[in-house]
Amino acid sequence: MTGCDTPFPPLPEDHPQDDPCRPPLTWLYVPGDRPEVVAKALGSGADVVIVDLEDAVAPDRKEYARSATAELLGDQVTAAHDAVPVHVRVHGEDDIRALAGLPGLAAFRLPKITHAVSVHHVAAVAPGVPLYPLLESALAIEHAYSIASAHHAVRGIGLGEADLRADLGVREDAGLDWPRSRVVVAARAAALPPPVQSVFPDVRDLDGLWASCGRGRALGMLGRAAIHPRQLEVIERAFRPTAEEIEAAEQIVAASAVEAGALALPDGRFVDAAVVASARRTIALAGRA
Repeated sequence: MTGCDTPFPPLPEDHPQDDPCRPPLTWLYVPGDRPEVVAKALGSGADVVIVDLEDAVAPDRKEYARSATAELLGDQVTAAHDAVPVHVRVHGEDDIRALAGLPGLAAFRLPKITHAVSVHHVAAVAPGVPLYPLLESALAIEHAYSIASAHHAVRGIGLGEADLRADLGVREDAGLDWPRSRVVVAARAAALPPPVQSVFPDVRDLDGLWASCGRGRALGMLGRAAIHPRQLEVIERAFRPTAEEIEAAEQIVAASAVEAGALALPDGRFVDAAVVASARRTIALAGRA
């Protein structure tokens, strides 16, 4: 166990991870060919900023986006960069080779991964860089655990839901429940943090975002990627425990401190070690500052 009651299971000692006492909940995507937008994103309050060199950048802007991102990450890590981890969603191996050694890079996000061998290749090209494979096809979902456990550089997995919807022919959100559950199980089996939910594409529909976050949270996801700063506050609230959940968790932990083993609370709730562990995770997540 780490020095706090971690909201997600600890990784092996040789497998570093984000601070388990303060798991990221908000991950903001910004286009790599707009450095002025990236600069604003670093002050947006997002826990992680993801510079996108893939879908958000037009083909004739790819080289400029790479060079602008290299300049950003090579700035010996300014105070802003130091406070906010910067991930890069790469477009290909040229991006990986150009950015891998730069001091401001916190991680690579790898789109359209379908096999563990691709993860091994990137880990060899960019040794020491944390990797987050994105599963965006039916084949990737079938290989979820092998991808999640492919290499110690993998710090998390997630879905690319736009491409996955197209691949599966899914129109309704409920059609993604099984793939979402699949990556949750794969991540847990590989001792990784819970997956981060994919982006909600309508930046004006905050009620829809709230409802969708609730669905993802119910399936075991933790946090969500955003494409606009206005989505961040909704995501943060959606994935933090409610006052009622915190109160219930505190009651469970307090009761377990008095009496070891399985017990029944006065209101009839049955409590065992698994329930206590879940309650401790709730309290830890509530305390993230």
